[in-house]
Amino acid sequence: MSEPLLKSIHHVALICSDCARSRAFYSETLGLPIVHEVYRKERDSWKCDLQVSPGVQLELFSFPSPPSRPSHPEAQGLRHLAFAVDDIDAAVDTLATRGVTCESIRVDEYTGRRFTFFADPDHQPIELYEAS
Repeated sequence: MSEPLLKSIHHVALICSDCARSRAFYSETLGLPIVHEVYRKERDSWKCDLQVSPGVQLELFSFPSPPSRPSHPEAQGLRHLAFAVDDIDAAVDTLATRGVTCESIRVDEYTGRRFTFFADPDHQPIELYEAS
């Protein structure tokens, strides 16, 4: 078999209803460092790049009047973002002190790993997945 064409995920892009609010949520609440931010006048759009891990970024975009997500969470397209954590209990406790409410922690029936969900300011589902 030939070598895989794709090496890894480079970035995930989200269109936000309020880029400043989402930037604050992802950088301050979730602790992702901002790599670069720029206003693109020709598109009337902000773009903010945040580092998730070495070589992996989350891109936040603003556009004038973006349509809302059609349904939650079973619409076509991106279903949710999942971030790996070492200790899900500690992560949930930290988020609670920052005003974020997580669902009850569940166990994946196939992997035995624990996970939970919460939402970003635009109601985008985010999963925390206990990787170790």
